[in-house]
Amino acid sequence: MANAVARLSGLIKETQLDCECRSKLDETLSRFATLEIGPAAREHLTNARHQRAHIETILLFLQDLDEIGEAERDRGVYLDFALLFDDIATIARDGALSMRQLGQFAALTAVGR
Repeated sequence: MANAVARLSGLIKETQLDCECRSKLDETLSRFATLEIGPAAREHLTNARHQRAHIETILLFLQDLDEIGEAERDRGVYLDFALLFDDIATIARDGALSMRQLGQFAALTAVGR
């Protein structure tokens, strides 16, 4: 939907309308973008907040890192911590993607304002 709104906005700008209808068209496109993009934007914001909470939980487990030494005999401990760091990286990428989408949505809903 965001791509369609962006393409439509671009086409309208290219037409170089010199009439009073231009402002009404811009206003209508802005309202349409807000109505269509609003639910997706809320979903992305909710996702980003969920990812942040997930990272906070993992950070609690990573506090145990202070309790091990470099001579830990159980190699699995190192692997477990590595996996926690991998999880944070994956979760952070997902949250970053949602935030980028929100940035694109913000630009689209500003059309005509």
